[in-house]
Amino acid sequence: MKSDLIIIGAGPGGYEMAAEAAQHGLQVTIVEKSQPGGTCLNRGCIPTKALCRNAEVVNLLKEAEKWGVKVDSLTLDYSVAHARKEEVVTQLREGVAMLMKQPGINYVTGEASFVDAHTIEVNGEQYSANNIVIATGSAPRGLPIEGAELAMTSDDILEMTELPKSLCIVGGGVIGMEFAAIFNSFGVEVSVIEFCKEILPPFDKDIAKRLKTVLSKRGINIMTQAAVNGVHKTESGELEITFDQKGKAKSVVAEKVLMSVGRQAVIPTGLDKVGVTVGRRGIEVDDNMMTNVAGIYAIGDVNGRCMLAHAATAQGSRALHHILGKEDGINLDIVPSAVFTTPELSMVGLTEDQCAEKELNVTVKKAFFRSNGKAVSMGETDGLIKMIVDNESRQIVGCYICGAHAADLIQEVVTAMNTGATVDALASAIHGHPTLSEVVMTTAKQF
Repeated sequence: MKSDLIIIGAGPGGYEMAAEAAQHGLQVTIVEKSQPGGTCLNRGCIPTKALCRNAEVVNLLKEAEKWGVKVDSLTLDYSVAHARKEEVVTQLREGVAMLMKQPGINYVTGEASFVDAHTIEVNGEQYSANNIVIATGSAPRGLPIEGAELAMTSDDILEMTELPKSLCIVGGGVIGMEFAAIFNSFGVEVSVIEFCKEILPPFDKDIAKRLKTVLSKRGINIMTQAAVNGVHKTESGELEITFDQKGKAKSVVAEKVLMSVGRQAVIPTGLDKVGVTVGRRGIEVDDNMMTNVAGIYAIGDVNGRCMLAHAATAQGSRALHHILGKEDGINLDIVPSAVFTTPELSMVGLTEDQCAEKELNVTVKKAFFRSNGKAVSMGETDGLIKMIVDNESRQIVGCYICGAHAADLIQEVVTAMNTGATVDALASAIHGHPTLSEVVMTTAKQF
């Protein structure tokens, strides 16, 4: 079967690209071996956000008791939270399935394997196109340690319908810290073991330290600069995690262990036949998302450039525009990210340390939520914004937020950076009162 475009993978990058390509009049074949929506919708950002919401409600009930509100019970039937998570995923998955039924899209269920640079095979049938886009995503990565098979992956933990009494999370990155915050809220005894000096290595160290302090006060045992070397089953049936921390041998015992040490690209079968270069992080691509083989592109987690759903969508648009011979204004260097703990974290651009490494002439300013009227009225005063500005151009080169609705607040800064607006333009823009966005304005005015 001949198409204008073949897309392997129906995650955010794949299905959004298919819809946009069909709107441009292309005949698209999109192949998905599992369920529409990819990792983000089925095993990642959407189910975890559903659980975050349930955890948030539990936290609000606990807070309400402090305010003198009588709450009959703080007991949570976790199976109810799990069922709600499944409802959310199902609803959104059905929406993606409907999107893939629009004219111009041929949706195929099955696993694709490359026959040659312009042909794939699915379920014994061959499909060809001048351009093929690989959007196969990623899968959880493990550590090569003794007893690694005893630990759960993020996929496994999302399938749990009952809460463990205790949970040890190996890895203090975004995924690990979100699960730590969620299960701590549900009353689980949580420990986190992180190899690096701070949790959330990509984040600014001040923001990461602040979150660590907040979560530690809530009872999460966070151990950094610790290298896990084994997981062993005890006589009582629990799991013992052994690790070295600053030269000292230590261990933690928990009912369940979550291995959360990153993700690895899922490479489609037969790709080696066509000579596409695969590096340590994934399929290597240029700035148009094209591989070293003309007509073959790779977007999203599989290329390892930026493992975020919205990055995959943007990369898909860039690849499509290249295929169509169109220019676009997408800046793939300005990509926001967020951590949906409580409080939330968000970031965009360079950290203070990265600016120092690049020897950039910058100024750093901070503003705190505790002086914001909306934050005080919400009881969400534990937060800050850290902004970094280039002294010559007056443009923002980085911003980091810890606090309520941080994931939403960062978008104002992203827009300013993407349009080339100066920090002065951001400071002079009238912000509504009382809103959390006033903290962004207060930070900008300090420059």
